[in-house]
Amino acid sequence: MVQITMQVTERLAQQLQPISDWLPTILELSLIRFKTPAVQTASEIMDFLASSPTPADLLNYHVSDRAQERLQRLLAVNQAGLTSPEEQAELDEISQIEHIMVMLKAQAHEQTSKKN
Repeated sequence: MVQITMQVTERLAQQLQPISDWLPTILELSLIRFKTPAVQTASEIMDFLASSPTPADLLNYHVSDRAQERLQRLLAVNQAGLTSPEEQAELDEISQIEHIMVMLKAQAHEQTSKKN
């Protein structure tokens, strides 16, 4: 793990403090450079992480019905072999988002297991 130090304004530091545990994930989601409707799903997740969820909240988190329905449609189109390049890019982005969420949930599970 690499530590990065940066200077921010006092105001920004106050805004970042409550979400400091989630900053690496929020930055990673931001760097994916979303170019498709997957950005809506990423925004949902970033809003959730910005709420300072507990590990239990994270384990119970699911994206919106809209996001899940969009993913199901994309998977059906992909399975039929009819995916456009734009839809494939969206599927790739959703895959990256899912990977990040799986890692976060695994981390949350580990934290909750240690407490029990």
